[in-house]
Order: sequence, then C-alpha cells, then structure tokens
Amino acid sequence: MIGFLNKTLNSELVKKHPGTMMLIWGLLALFAVSNVLFAIFLLSGSWTLVDLSLTERNALVADVVLSVIFFLQHSIMVRRGFRNRLARFVPEPYHQAVYGLISSAALLLVLMFWQKSSTLIYTADGITYWILRGMFLICIVGFAWGVKSLGSFDALGVKPLMRHISHRPEKTQRIMVKGPYRWTRHPLYLFMIVLVWSCPVLTLDRLIFNILWTGWIVIGTVLEDRDLHREFGNQYLAYSSKVPMLIPYKIPEK
Repeated sequence: MIGFLNKTLNSELVKKHPGTMMLIWGLLALFAVSNVLFAIFLLSGSWTLVDLSLTERNALVADVVLSVIFFLQHSIMVRRGFRNRLARFVPEPYHQAVYGLISSAALLLVLMFWQKSSTLIYTADGITYWILRGMFLICIVGFAWGVKSLGSFDALGVKPLMRHISHRPEKTQRIMVKGPYRWTRHPLYLFMIVLVWSCPVLTLDRLIFNILWTGWIVIGTVLEDRDLHREFGNQYLAYSSKVPMLIPYKIPEK
C-alpha cells in the first residue's frame, strides 16, 4: 500500500498529468474519510451528525431515502448499460474512478445526514456484548484477509488510471481462489453482513439500516455473481460448482 502511494507522488506523472493525479488524491482522501466514518458507524451504533429536526417517523423515512439513494447509485452505475452511456463523455480508464468518487460521496451523504431514532430496541451486555465485539474484530481481520487474497483489489479504479497515464498495458483479470475465496465466492459481502449486525446497541433506525443494507448486499451478491458467470464463463461455472456463493457451508477441496 505504501509503495502504491509513493507511485502517486511521482513528480514526472504529477507534472504531465496534474488533473488526473489530483483526481487520484481526491479519490483516496474521500474514500479514506467516508470508510473510516462508516467503520465507526458500524462499530459504535447510529448517530446524528446533522440534526434535521424531524419527527421520529419522518427521520426514519429520511434514513430509508438516504439508503435507497446509495443503493441506486451503486446498482445503476455498475451496470454495463450505464457504463456504455458514460463512455460517450468519459474515457474508459476513468470509469471506475468516477464510480469510486460518486460512491464515496454517496456514503458520506448517508453518514452526514443519518437521523438516529430515540427508540431503543436492545442493548447487549455481559458475554453477549463481548461476543458481538469479537465478531466485529474477526470480520475486520477477515475483510483484510479477503482483500489481501485478491491481490489486485481496487475499489476506486486508481490502478487503471495509473496504468493509463504511465502507458502500461491493462492486466488480464482472472479468478482468484485463495484465502477466504476457497470457502465462499463473496467473502467480503459475508463479512460486511456480519459487521452490520455486530453492533451491541440496536435502535429502531439501526434495525432499519441493518435490514435494508443486508437485503441490498444479498441482492448485489446475486447480481454480481451473475455478471461474473457471464464474464468468465465455464471457468467461473467450475468455481461456483465447488464453492458456495455466500454462506461457507462446505469444507474447501484440497
């Protein structure tokens, strides 16, 4: 990671492509801020950073609308038809970066304007509290394990931009079957679902958050799996016949 950051500080690239380098730095900064805040949100429970002074009912409606905006942004922008239309205005190497920039901004919008409910449903204590905290820590480690196993994980599209301005060829994508990917085809989504439910404080707005985001993750998993079948064909079909999509109910083959 440090080596990659050093590459973005290459003085020659900064001089030749100042606009693209500023985009990359902006992407990295916005991604870091939004995702650190999101991790704190998942760990500590919901909050109200900007109080909209709404009634309890309207506050919950606002939370649902914020979530739906985030879901639609992700679901629409990732579709091939949208990318084809985007190509009319934005060069292909910048597509993933545009997606990453808007996704980070959408997540920040959710976190900034989320309205916490005063209705407390459940507070875990004793052994249950520590079990939930342990689950959170295990999933954070598991998430890092999954990212490391991918090797070329790049949610922001920064690496294609760096290859583009450095005039290096695109890398051929291939299926990675390492680490948690031997147990489930989408371990990052599985870890995210557990992270969502591992908070020991459950307010009404947080319950709505958990249900909505879990449903969206499951739907997104199914859609992404379908896209991967189309992209990799028989290779992914063979992989999916051996490894479960989301729940690791089978022991990996050696």
